[in-house]
Amino acid sequence: MSDEPGEGARQLPRELWGRLRADPARAPEHLALAAAEFHGPAAAGWAAERRRRYGGDGAQLAGMAKKRHASLARFGGAATGVGGFVTVIPDLAGLAWIQSRLVFFVAAAFDFDPLDPMRPAELLVLQGLYSSPETARSALDGVGRSVASTWMDAKLSASGERTLVNRLMVMGGKRVGKKFAARLVPGLAVVVNAAGNERDTRALADRAIAFYGG
Repeated sequence: MSDEPGEGARQLPRELWGRLRADPARAPEHLALAAAEFHGPAAAGWAAERRRRYGGDGAQLAGMAKKRHASLARFGGAATGVGGFVTVIPDLAGLAWIQSRLVFFVAAAFDFDPLDPMRPAELLVLQGLYSSPETARSALDGVGRSVASTWMDAKLSASGERTLVNRLMVMGGKRVGKKFAARLVPGLAVVVNAAGNERDTRALADRAIAFYGG
C-alpha cells in the first residue's frame, strides 16, 4: 500500500457534506461515523502493510501516522486559507476529517481494531466532546444527548452555518480569538491555517498516542 493517502484523506464524502449541513448540531457525530466507515478499513490496511515492512513497534507506527497527518493538516490549511472567510467551513471540516483519520491510524498502530464500533466514540472523547467513550457511543447510537445539548448552549445556534462552524471548531481544537479571526482574512489565513492546523493535529496525535499506547 502506498504511503500517499488518497483523496479520501483530504476531502469529505459528498454525502457527508449533506448530513453536516442538514444537521449541523450533530456534525461531530455524523463525521465520526463517516470516519469509521471510510478511515477504519484504510487504517487496518495501512497498519498491516507497515508491520510487514517495519515490524510491530506500535510507537514507531504511531509516530509515522502523526507525522503524515500533521503534514496533511498543514497543506490542507494553506490551501483553504486563500479564501479567508469563504473557505473557513471547508478548512474546519477538512481538518476534522484529517484528524479523525489520524486517530484511527494511531489506534491501528497500537493493535486496536480500527473497525471496532468504539473507535468513533473514542475519537469524540479525544477531541474533548464527551467525557467517556460509553457516553459518546450512546450519542452515536442516537440514545444519549448530542453535542448540541452537552457542549454548547442552544443560544449559540443562531443559524445552521454558525452552528456548523461552532461544532467543527470544537472538533479541531479551535477557540475563538485573535488567531482564529486571522483565518477570516484572505492571504493571511494561509499562514495562520497552516501553522494552526498542524499544531492542533500534533496535539491530538499526542493525546491519541497516550490513550492507545498506554
